Amino acid sequence: AGVRGQRKMAASRSGCSVWRALLTLKHTSFRSRCSFAVSRVLYSTVYDPNEATFDKILIANRGEIACRIIKTCKKMGIKTVAIHSDVDSNAVHVKMADEASCVGPAPTNKSYLNLDAIMETIQKTGAQAVHPGYGFLSENKEFARRLTAEGITFIGPDTHAIQAMGDKIESKLIAKKAKVSTIPGYDGVVKDAEEAVKIANEIGYPIMIKASAGGGGKGMRIAWNDDETREGFRFSSQEATSSFGDDRLLIEKFIDNPRHIEIQILGDKHGNALWLNERECSIQRRNQKVVEEAPSIFLDPETRRAMGEQAVTLAKAVSYSSAGTVEFLVDSKKNFYFLEMNTRLQVEHPVTECITGLDLVQEMIRVAKGYPLGYKQADIPINGWAIECRVYAEDPYKSFGLPSIGRLSQYREPLHVPNVRIDSGIQEGSDISIYYDPMISKLVTYGATRAEALERMQEALDNYVIRGVTHNIPLLREVIIHPRFVKGDITTNFLPEVYPDGFKGHILSDAEHKELLATAGSIYVASLVKAQRFLETSIRIPAAKQDQKSWELSVQLDDGVHSVTVSRSGSSYNVEVDGKTLNVTSEWNLASPLLPVTIDDTHRIVQCLSRDAAGNMKIQHLGTVYKVRVLTTLAAELNKYMLERVPEDTSKFLTSPMPGSVITIAVAPGNEVTEGQEVCVIEAMKMQNSLAAAKSGKILKVYCKPGDTVGEGDILIEFE
Repeated sequence: AGVRGQRKMAASRSGCSVWRALLTLKHTSFRSRCSFAVSRVLYSTVYDPNEATFDKILIANRGEIACRIIKTCKKMGIKTVAIHSDVDSNAVHVKMADEASCVGPAPTNKSYLNLDAIMETIQKTGAQAVHPGYGFLSENKEFARRLTAEGITFIGPDTHAIQAMGDKIESKLIAKKAKVSTIPGYDGVVKDAEEAVKIANEIGYPIMIKASAGGGGKGMRIAWNDDETREGFRFSSQEATSSFGDDRLLIEKFIDNPRHIEIQILGDKHGNALWLNERECSIQRRNQKVVEEAPSIFLDPETRRAMGEQAVTLAKAVSYSSAGTVEFLVDSKKNFYFLEMNTRLQVEHPVTECITGLDLVQEMIRVAKGYPLGYKQADIPINGWAIECRVYAEDPYKSFGLPSIGRLSQYREPLHVPNVRIDSGIQEGSDISIYYDPMISKLVTYGATRAEALERMQEALDNYVIRGVTHNIPLLREVIIHPRFVKGDITTNFLPEVYPDGFKGHILSDAEHKELLATAGSIYVASLVKAQRFLETSIRIPAAKQDQKSWELSVQLDDGVHSVTVSRSGSSYNVEVDGKTLNVTSEWNLASPLLPVTIDDTHRIVQCLSRDAAGNMKIQHLGTVYKVRVLTTLAAELNKYMLERVPEDTSKFLTSPMPGSVITIAVAPGNEVTEGQEVCVIEAMKMQNSLAAAKSGKILKVYCKPGDTVGEGDILIEFE
């Protein structure tokens, strides 16, 4: 009987291995919206189908990270279960998974944070393990505890490590005990705003107020005086409650002009732990990362090793077993201070995968199943350079990025560019809503050197087609070509230092200005030439004379009007702009969202976002969108006699700068307000924004109430 039982078990294991091998083979060429296509492998999921693993994993997340996890599961032959809110029913991660279940309505506390609904889905689907991704429940010890109690594997560290490292107050105490360099601060929970002021004065300004259970820049404020401390305490506690269900705050000294450098660590359940090199994450806005890279141009091997060893020491102090990240602030003298530990997969993990060749999701799954790490510290390489840009549906001209919502009417990822990886969870037709993070994708480029990776990134951003929502590509492109960034002279204050008056887009040089004018004139003439024929008939229209070879144009850009002469020779145009002649060549496929042009010997990718019969165009050139108007000289002369629309006076209205939800209204009709006084708070994508009166006066009417959903430009308050 014992022999028959052993044979039956062996057959079962063999059948399972065959099934996994077939499923792995089935998905070898799998391409999804969140997948990446590159001319070389940036990381590899090398999996032994004979190695026992989970049959089914539930992903307790959404968007790009859910897609990222599903992709590795499919390569490993593991079935997947997606959860989703009602508004995410057609999301990409739902379509990618083998099964999907709705866990509630759009608000996160009723869906992606709904523990009871998620636990019910786990039981219903028979999932053996849960991968939480990042955010949401990824660092929720109660979720991990309930899973363990039900015999479900949490793909992450145990509850002790989550409690110890996920709580910024406790983690700081443990770090001190482990002799890890730490930032001076208050080692306890701040009770109220007045205690925060008292502590701040004891530490000395400036100070950082942080959510104890937080991350991702949520629940975080810098204060330089008592008033800012009171206000920061209020907003941080509200954001912490909204994002993490935990309003506890801590206060520590704010280190001015630091670098933000983090160490990726990986531990198993057998006492092994490794550091997988660093990531430079200093380009931030509102304490949220925008551009990351690996390795850091700033670290020398000795500092890298010291930071890595301290990160591993901290991980071993709590018997850490999974992928995690230890974040440090580094000053100009390479002194580093422990900031926090994220007990989860980090948003920017792809750059580490690119330079090490490891699949961190696969490693997390193997560790959760109980396998030891398959590497030693000496096995971890730094091969090449990787840079990641977080592409957001945001308006970069408003505080470096206020959320934008809408539907992606056209969407094309630049996967044809060599050595590009894109992690995304959207597709053409997807909606960007007010309920979730506005990230569109993580755009990653790889090169043998930093210069090569930056060149690839510039090309990828120019070839990225996103229509229907405002996005931050103009800002991303300007950052990566800025001399300070190229040189590596960066800190967490990079954006406000480089753009003290706010981001204004690319400032055209004289040569680039002429390039844009020549391109606009050429597009205008190319459209006239194309309009000479309807389909393949000989019918002609009078948009342009059949034998016309030259056009005298008037091109308006910004406040300037320029005389432009375009002469045609086949698909090439000689364009005279302000006394200089440029040769502009292209295939002139105006139906394509991307228009490659060669201006003299310079190759550009431009995007003509719109053009109308009145000569108005929006052209994306060098990352920035410019409004151009092209007319014939006769039309321009006649246009002088056209009446101009007088802009509406909106000075007495306060409008919403972004779509979101009204959290509080601090005024009522008849109230007197002073300039700079807070009148309401709008929450967008889990970030709270205080709106203040632009001038002193009396409130005439309030058009909204707490709980209302408002759109960008909606009138909130009217002044007398």
